[in-house]
Amino acid sequence: MRISDDRYSRDRQRLDIAMHFIRHEARTHTIRQWTGLTDDRIRKLYRSYLQDGGRRVARHRGKSPQQAAFFLRTARLRHEAGALAGLCCLVGALEQRPGGLAAPPLASVARAAALCQAYEVYRAIVNAPGIGFEHAVLLVNALARGNELALGNCHGCGALLVVDALALRAARCAVCAEADPRRQAACGTGRRPR
Repeated sequence: MRISDDRYSRDRQRLDIAMHFIRHEARTHTIRQWTGLTDDRIRKLYRSYLQDGGRRVARHRGKSPQQAAFFLRTARLRHEAGALAGLCCLVGALEQRPGGLAAPPLASVARAAALCQAYEVYRAIVNAPGIGFEHAVLLVNALARGNELALGNCHGCGALLVVDALALRAARCAVCAEADPRRQAACGTGRRPR
């Protein structure tokens, strides 16, 4: 095998990942960060293969999402973030360490491929998903940094959760929180006996 063959396969892999990112409507900055391609090359890929091919893909402009609190806003987003984080752990886009910490995601082609795979499975299993691809990238990066979000387990059932890294209370999934009668009584949502 010649050295040029290895270089060709690496370049081909980077272009394939860039195409996946473009199809998932990732911003140019995100594609550049994960693939190492230039902005010009990314724009040419978009024009050559997607714009002229009859399939229109939205091109988002501006900064990528940066608010990690997005994933903690609603019970549904917390649930979906936990599912997506679990998929990312399964395919190797995010490595879980003991104590709920995640290994820093080195933006590489291999991790980018794993992230695409996890996101595509997430889109296939979640009806009307609330997390876009750019937010999926934010989730992986925020979990890896660990200063705002962390991986945790439900205190009741042990399910994998995305939790606030600075929270003092034990994390509970939506199902366990709903089933806990003490919490319902404290909130005034418990059923009254007849």
